[in-house]
Amino acid sequence: MTAWKPHVTVATVVEKNGKFLFVEEYTKGVTHAVFNQPAGHVECAETLIQAAVRETMEETGYAVKITALLGIYTYTPPMFPDRTYYRFCFLAEPIQHHHDAQLDTDIIGISWMDLEELQASARARSPLVIKAIQDALSGQRYPLSLIYEHHNLPFTSQLDA
Repeated sequence: MTAWKPHVTVATVVEKNGKFLFVEEYTKGVTHAVFNQPAGHVECAETLIQAAVRETMEETGYAVKITALLGIYTYTPPMFPDRTYYRFCFLAEPIQHHHDAQLDTDIIGISWMDLEELQASARARSPLVIKAIQDALSGQRYPLSLIYEHHNLPFTSQLDA
């Protein structure tokens, strides 16, 4: 029996002029391209916020400022019942778009859409994509201080902090 392993991911909801930033991408188990928030796995020694900023840049070319925690969501895809994703979703403001940024290879492109356009596309990667937009539109937000991340830093770095 294989040991169960949780998947810790981050996503950002970026809004500008009533539209939200999405990536169009291909994903395993789906024959057509889907829309998702900029999102991905947390890497070793990375904080949740660092991961969210990095993933947004890698997938969209946008530098962002994380402003609030939108929510913590869990999802088990029907095609992968042995996987559970723990998604820390953040609200973010766009700071600068790097038009010449090389996007991740799975990314087809970026789109700005409102909730109705996303729903009409019927191509949200998972129910979490729509839920996050609904939560953002309802005004849901939590302070970033809700997250405490303790890292075991080398002794000298702790003295410098």
